[in-house]
Amino acid sequence: MTATPQTAGQSHGAVTVKPGPRLRTAMILAIVADLVQLIVFPIFVTGAESPVDDIVDVCVGGLLTWLLGWHWEFAPSFLGKLVPGVDLVPLWTLAVANVYRKAKPRAVANAGASGTAPRNS
Repeated sequence: MTATPQTAGQSHGAVTVKPGPRLRTAMILAIVADLVQLIVFPIFVTGAESPVDDIVDVCVGGLLTWLLGWHWEFAPSFLGKLVPGVDLVPLWTLAVANVYRKAKPRAVANAGASGTAPRNS
C-alpha cells in the first residue's frame, strides 16, 4: 500500500492541516457559506425547514471534509445549523478556524522534529 501525499509521514489516525491552498480554499468556502446562510437566505427563503439551507450544509460539510479531512469540529457545525437560533452563528467559519488552530501546534512539532523551520504564509 503506497502512502498518499495527505497521509505520508503521519502516525496512524493523525490528520494534519498545513497552511496552503487547501486551507485557504476551505476558509473561503466556509466564510461564503456562512454569509449566504446569514444574509442571503433569510431574504428569500423563510422557515427552518428550508431544503436549500440543508443542501448547502451537506455540500459544505462534504467539501470541507474533502479539503481538510474528517474533523470532529464539523459535526457540531452541521448539527448546530439544524437548531433554530444557533444557525445565526458562523459555525462553518469557526469550525475551519478551530481545525487550523488545533493542527498548527502539531505542524510546528513535526517541523521541529524533522529539523525544518515552519513557513508562515
